[in-house]
Amino acid sequence: MGAMLHLRLITPPDRTDEVVRLIEKTVGTTHLVVLPGVARDPGGDVVMCDVAREAGDELLAGLRDLGIDTTGSIAVESIDLSLSERADKAEADAPGEGADAVLWEQLTEATHEESTLSVTYLAFITLATMIAACGVVLDNAILIVGAMAVGPEFGPLTGICTAIVRRRPRLALRSLIALLVGFVAAMAVTVGFSLFMDAVDLFSEHQLRADRPNTGFIYAPDWFSFVVAVLAGIAGTLSLTSAKSGALVGVAISVTTIPAAANAAVALSYGDTKQTWGSTEQLLLNLLGIIVAGTLTLLTQKWFWAKQRRRI
Repeated sequence: MGAMLHLRLITPPDRTDEVVRLIEKTVGTTHLVVLPGVARDPGGDVVMCDVAREAGDELLAGLRDLGIDTTGSIAVESIDLSLSERADKAEADAPGEGADAVLWEQLTEATHEESTLSVTYLAFITLATMIAACGVVLDNAILIVGAMAVGPEFGPLTGICTAIVRRRPRLALRSLIALLVGFVAAMAVTVGFSLFMDAVDLFSEHQLRADRPNTGFIYAPDWFSFVVAVLAGIAGTLSLTSAKSGALVGVAISVTTIPAAANAAVALSYGDTKQTWGSTEQLLLNLLGIIVAGTLTLLTQKWFWAKQRRRI
């Protein structure tokens, strides 16, 4: 993700001067272009500029206060390469570091999309749970890691955290529904999958109840599991809000939400209530740890950037 952002705005003619003044007084902006009367749908002026990532959230908030998102249009793109001394100066003048900056509008939009209860989301979480079911029965750590990487549940979890911090009840409800319905559907399908695999002699109750040194931790929750979930929640949230989004895959592999759901489903198909309850506890403990850590991380970032703006 680039350190500079490119903004393309369509503004009503009577608001263009206000928009230009806002851009000019925002620390970290450059390359301002105004094209009067060229926009057709909606009609108006086109205003373009580049802004340092760490100053982007303040500028976007100001533009929304002017109503440009309702009377015109706001489009934001990341600039991968900008060869300009003015851009270098704008980035140096802006407070903080671009990699640490939080674009709240971008985060809200991303979590809204990732927390949508869609056919694709249900397919991924169900397939991940079925893969994990094979992993827990075979005591195969590779399959468990693969299932963790496939699982899409981190999207709704960050959606809940973002909704709490930004006070967006609709986003919270949307994310909660996606999370609960996703896991319930995935576990129900996995119960049927386990019964089918047992019927064709590929799963057995003996395999589930046998010693499983590689996957036995999945149904034995403890405080260590909660600590790992908290650390993963912090890392995952930082990967979404900063320019280091590539770290998210590693976070997904570190938390046993999908494997715990899979073990609970397989154990339920054999009537093993001890493993079912233990796995369910593990699942709930990890979900709680991620939500608490993610929310606190966002609150900390919000406080930090508010302090940076006051200082400037």
